[in-house]
Amino acid sequence: MNVTLTINGLITQAFFPQHDIGQLHLPLLQRFSAQQRQLHRPLIVFLVAPPGTGKSTLSAFWQTLSTETAGLVPVQTLPMDGFHRRNAWLEAHQLRQKKGAAETFDVDKLRDALIDLRTPGSRWPEYSRTLHEPVEDAIHVTAPVLIVEGNWLLLKDEGWRELASYCDLSIFIHASPDDLRGRLIDRKIRGGLTPQQAGDFYAATDGPN
Repeated sequence: MNVTLTINGLITQAFFPQHDIGQLHLPLLQRFSAQQRQLHRPLIVFLVAPPGTGKSTLSAFWQTLSTETAGLVPVQTLPMDGFHRRNAWLEAHQLRQKKGAAETFDVDKLRDALIDLRTPGSRWPEYSRTLHEPVEDAIHVTAPVLIVEGNWLLLKDEGWRELASYCDLSIFIHASPDDLRGRLIDRKIRGGLTPQQAGDFYAATDGPN
């Protein structure tokens, strides 16, 4: 199945084999739907993986599939990237070159936003890969199943470890670093960096992350 998805303001073409849709994606969405109907409130799912794994593409696909398949509760994807600190803050704290590392996110703001997801009509920030800055309140949260996706949601460090208490279900994707390097460099180039800059960013930030 070929799909066109919009992820962080960028148009992405993706392909998902029909076998995988029938054996993996639809059963997962059916599980989400059944669990949400029992809760009678939004179901919050953490989708966690290293950068470049495809979690944003996957969650966007789930959102599309849920709205096109009868009997499923609608899914909405909420990327963690909107909680990046602003570039001015990163520069003031000498963290611009580490952007994407756990310490470059506003974890307190993220925690408060997770709590607010229980309240209908909440808002969520979005990270713009053209502006390279978060855009406040860009996403209106409306769906019964909410996929919060990001790198650090299950981190055990101070300030992060309590986030898991705000989700109902968590999914972690394992991936080989060798498979991810090319994807991450290509993503930075599509976002406006030169190949040299993209390679340097991978070495300094995306690789360690």
